[in-house]
Amino acid sequence: MDISGSKFLVTGGASGMGRNFTLNLAKLGGDVAFCDLNQDAIAEVEAEGQALPGKVVGFTANVAVEDEVVGLIRDVREALGRLDGVINNAGIFRDGLLVKSDRETGEIKKMSLKKWQQVLDVDLTGPFLVSREFAAAAVENGHGGVIVNISSISRHGNMGQSNYSAAKAGLVADTKLWGNELARYGIRTGAIAPGFVDTPILQGMRPEVLEKLLKLIPLRRPASPDEIFLAVKFVIECDFFTGRCIDVDGGQVL
Repeated sequence: MDISGSKFLVTGGASGMGRNFTLNLAKLGGDVAFCDLNQDAIAEVEAEGQALPGKVVGFTANVAVEDEVVGLIRDVREALGRLDGVINNAGIFRDGLLVKSDRETGEIKKMSLKKWQQVLDVDLTGPFLVSREFAAAAVENGHGGVIVNISSISRHGNMGQSNYSAAKAGLVADTKLWGNELARYGIRTGAIAPGFVDTPILQGMRPEVLEKLLKLIPLRRPASPDEIFLAVKFVIECDFFTGRCIDVDGGQVL
């Protein structure tokens, strides 16, 4: 698929990697809709996109809410004329150990069901809903397309991230499954599994914590968002790629 002239949706597109994906696709001539919950950030990205070759338009939507996703896909298709690809980037963290014993009191603290469910809702159910609605529209109109799921190195299991690891592992499994199910309709899939990426989340860490994390990476640095976008670009442009996950993690192993 050529990016220039194609129409895309990026979820979580107003900050971090999503913002980068949105603007880079537009720089390459793609028309890009993106969704987020932060109105001010949406306005900033739309303003930055005005000078780019591709159209950039933002929407407010919570990907964990079915009715909002159904409306989002409808509205994006109306705004762009059609939809050729989606990048399921929206995600949240609610870290915590499964159980932890307080050293002083012996009290057992447990990861709450609320923390578990919040992450599964956004990071796994969200991509399911977006991909389902996109695929249904693509099949109905017979034009095919591509689904890019942003997973994580944490899919292998990262301490303190039972919820996030489960969601990101499930997303890779769905990428393979959907690749098989949707190939007959001309719809391809791909997952990207970044390691540590230089985004506001990483930049907000205490220096001593960040230093310890970077020592775990053979390349001794985080990825830039542009480096992750290269993998997204490959999945979109390579028409013989589907159902697989690309690790972009600097050689790190969990």
